Parts: sequence; C-alpha cells; structure tokens
Amino acid sequence: MSLVRAETRRLFKRRFTSVILIGVVLIMSAVVAGTFFSNQKVTDTQIAAAKAEADQYYQDAVKMVAQEKQKCVADNPTNAAQCEWPDPSPSDYDYQWYMPETFELRAEYGNMITLLAVLLASAAFLIGASFVGSEWHSGGMMNLLLWRPKRLQVLSTKLAVVLSWFTGLSLLLGALWTGAFVLIANLRGSTEKMTSGVWQSFGLTGLRGIALVVVAGALGFALASLGRHTGMALGALVGIGALQIGVYIMASMTGAKYPEAWLLPVWGFAWMYKEYVVQDYNSCNSSSDSGCEPDTFLMTWQTAGIGMAIATVLVVGAAMYAMRRRDIA
Repeated sequence: MSLVRAETRRLFKRRFTSVILIGVVLIMSAVVAGTFFSNQKVTDTQIAAAKAEADQYYQDAVKMVAQEKQKCVADNPTNAAQCEWPDPSPSDYDYQWYMPETFELRAEYGNMITLLAVLLASAAFLIGASFVGSEWHSGGMMNLLLWRPKRLQVLSTKLAVVLSWFTGLSLLLGALWTGAFVLIANLRGSTEKMTSGVWQSFGLTGLRGIALVVVAGALGFALASLGRHTGMALGALVGIGALQIGVYIMASMTGAKYPEAWLLPVWGFAWMYKEYVVQDYNSCNSSSDSGCEPDTFLMTWQTAGIGMAIATVLVVGAAMYAMRRRDIA
C-alpha cells in the first residue's frame, strides 16, 4: 500500500500532470461557456415567427416557380411539356431552419460525451506516457528498484495508479459535465423526451468513454515504458498515424474493399457511437429505386472493442515482458 501512496503522490506532484489537467478543465469550461452563450431558450413567439417566415419563403417560391413556368411556355409554345416540373412543397421549408440556436439535450448531449471522452483519453495518453517515461529517463526507475526489486510489481502498480485515478477523474468530470449541460438545456434549450431509456443510453456511452480513456492511458504508459522515454509513445503515435494512412492509400490503389476500415478514428467512432458504416466506392449495386449503391460493411462497437482490447493486451504485455527480461541499468 505504501508503494501505491508513493506513486500517487509522485503522479500528482509532477508539473506536467498539473498542466495537462488544468488544460482539460479550461477546455471543458470554454466548451460549456460557448454552448451556453451560443444558444437560447425558444419561446412560443419565436416559434410562431419562424413558422410565418418559413411559410413566406414557401409562398415566394410558389410564385417564382409559377412565373418561371409561364415564361417557359411563352418561350416554347410548341413544346410546353418540357416546362412541367414539380412545385415547391411545404416540407422543403421546415420552420425549424428559421429558429434561433437552442440546445436540445436529447439530440446533442451524446456528442458532448464523446468530446469529453476524446479530451480525457488524450490527457490519459500524455500523462501515462510522461509518468513512466520520465522515470526511465531520469534514472528514478533504477533507484526505485533498489529498494523495491520486484520489477513487475513496480511497473504494474504505476500503471494501476494512473488508470485508477483517471477512471475516478473521468467519473467526477463526467458528472460535472452532465450537470452543466442539463443546466444549459434548462436555461438555454430543452430537456423534452428525456426518458429513462435515453439516460441509460447516455450512461452506456459514458462507460464506453471511460473504457476509451483507460485504453489510451494504458497504451501511452506501455509504449513509453517499452522505449524508456516519453518520446517513444509520441513517436509511436505519429508512426501509427502515418502507417495507417499509407495502408489506406495502398489499399485504395490496389482496389481492396473497405480501405477506410484501417483508419483508427473509424474504430473510435464505432466504439463511441455503437456502429459505423464503411462503404466500398469501387462497387456498384444497381437498383431502380436508388440507382448505384456501394457495398457496405457495418463496424459495430463490439468489433471495435475487441480490436482495442487485443491491441492493449499486446502492448501492455510487451511492456511487462520487457520489464522482466531487459537489463535495467
């Protein structure tokens, strides 16, 4: 337990940790403030005005089309059939397009959960990598192993401290995030249709967000431990990004199906939003109703989760193996 306390104290005594966490809070505050001031509560008067504006645009469009048809017939008296085209429809002028911006909790909060998850995952990756990378670079790891020679216990304790604190931090900031946007919806938007099922869906999205944070923290920590330097994790991140872009280009050039499925953001999107449809634009399925439709592959959150789990286990396992087998000096 003393090792856990020591690692916790070491984690939060680091200036880099404080800077990153303060940056996270500032970004969160900016998003909340921007959302609050860019939205407003819609009144019945504004709804009536928007409906009147939409109807006016519709009536103007009807008159303009009628005039164009008359002009076309006058210019082509022997071929009036070509002057027949559809009249405007009221559905083409939805009154909501003329409404002021308002924050609808049911429709928009899911995106806010994903935004927070990505922000915390980025912070977890950087702090996890820096926490162990600086220990290797400064020689602190070697000094620690002099009085605590159990290598795997030391490394796994450091990892557990990072991940457990980020899990707790995610829960705390997630609760504050939710409270802030519920308040915004009450003051500057709407909380209509917020059923228990919607809240359950938001809760599950939040849990997947926490899992994303844990995976990012574990990968950053493990990569930095493998390279014994924080730069190893950052370099690996850049290298993986360049590699997947290269694979995507090669797959597209060779005509492989679904090259987009190699991109990591697609996996993250599928994980957070439960699914992502990947299309093969080189294929064509003709139909009388929709014309040419490409082949599709549905990537689900289960598929993305399995991929993330395998990658995490492999990288963390490699870091633990290297810790056990490599010379520490």
